[in-house]
Amino acid sequence: MTTLVPYDLGPGPVGVHRGLPSATLSITLPEADPVEIGWLAHPASRRHHRAAVAGLHLDPARIRQSGCTRGVYLALSPLGAAALLGVPASALAGNVADLADVAPALADLPERLAACPTWPRRRALVERSLLAGLARHGEPGNAPELRAMLAALSRTPRVHEAAQLLGCSRRHLSGRVRTQLGVTAKEYQRLVRFASARSRLAAAGTARSALADVAAASGYADQAHLSREWRAMAGCTPTGWLRSEGPEVRGSEA
Repeated sequence: MTTLVPYDLGPGPVGVHRGLPSATLSITLPEADPVEIGWLAHPASRRHHRAAVAGLHLDPARIRQSGCTRGVYLALSPLGAAALLGVPASALAGNVADLADVAPALADLPERLAACPTWPRRRALVERSLLAGLARHGEPGNAPELRAMLAALSRTPRVHEAAQLLGCSRRHLSGRVRTQLGVTAKEYQRLVRFASARSRLAAAGTARSALADVAAASGYADQAHLSREWRAMAGCTPTGWLRSEGPEVRGSEA
């Protein structure tokens, strides 16, 4: 698990949030009312979930919650998802599913969370539930190999450079990553760069000079490269995202 935080999609009767791609899988646990999630470019994909699990994806999502707009958001590494939920990341790639379908043992977690009056008690409940999942499933036997592969891909801008670090062929690296994650090694590197840029943008703000610095620090060729990737993966420009959601994005990413 890399993140466990409360979220609030905003005041008013309806909260709407743009779910951005990430190098992690996510679980969204609404406090009371179901959450509607669908891909931004495909309105027909929208579905209501009492609790939602989103796999790795490269397209933006639209998250809409009527009524109570609060809940709990978790981000899981691909290895963490396999160990805690008992399913490989590849089984969820490009999809949003009900938590009850992915991990039946956690089907009643939303109701148990709703009965907790404070955030510390909710956090403790989620942590206990995930640790119980870890006891049931355990870490996959190939976890050390996959962990090394993802670390190498995160440190290098090109897949063949990661393969050289690992002492294996590009074909072997690409095949293993695709099998385990459901995205290609190159796509995983895109997700890592995008996640880095998102964090840096939230801290830097909208200054044009800051965007150039963010692009360089996140591994993009230049600011134009950053802008192209943001339009493709977020459905808007970096400055457009900052204006609409800002550095204090309130929790969930699909």
